[in-house]
Amino acid sequence: MHVNEVTVRFYETDALGHVNNTSYFIYFEEARVQFIASLGYGMNVKDWRFILASTKCEFKSQGYFDQVLKVESYVSRIGTKSFQLEHRVSCAQTGTLIAEGTAVVVYFDFENQVSSAIPDDMRTELEQHLVAEEGRV
Repeated sequence: MHVNEVTVRFYETDALGHVNNTSYFIYFEEARVQFIASLGYGMNVKDWRFILASTKCEFKSQGYFDQVLKVESYVSRIGTKSFQLEHRVSCAQTGTLIAEGTAVVVYFDFENQVSSAIPDDMRTELEQHLVAEEGRV
């Protein structure tokens, strides 16, 4: 499981005083990019090989300004050309679950504008982060 932390910035909150719903997608993006970097893929845009095909978020409780959030990410599925990441956002101090999300990431050939098969070396790295979900075979 890949873990990173983020401290909620003031501009990520809304008039109701809690983290705005759109901010969680930013936290997921940061976690996704850091996860991909941890696999050894650089951040050079010219070498980037990934597009986001789908993402969603379920809100479980509220987050607040200056709260430290822990974002845990793991792989739940590996396909031929894509993989799915799961994200869990919780309060770093209390462990309270705040949000859960998923993202489907496609390995993409930007030059030819088509999805491509995930390379074997990347598949091996992804398998190291694969976590079977409860209730799934």
